[in-house]
Amino acid sequence: MNEIIIVIVLALGLLFFLYRKPKLFFVLLFLGLFLGGLYYMIISMARSSSEQKKRLLHEGEKQSDSIR
Repeated sequence: MNEIIIVIVLALGLLFFLYRKPKLFFVLLFLGLFLGGLYYMIISMARSSSEQKKRLLHEGEKQSDSIR
């Protein structure tokens, strides 16, 4: 219940900010969206790199076992 109140107050604050200074609001909104997308891309690339590293290590263990 507490989160709902916080979201409502935040939404009202953003609407008031949109009404008073719309140009600054949209600049900050697009900057936030851009940074969020950049963060998502970096995390996604790091996750796939980590999975590929684990796969290569596992394949290397299989090859060393077959050599012995």
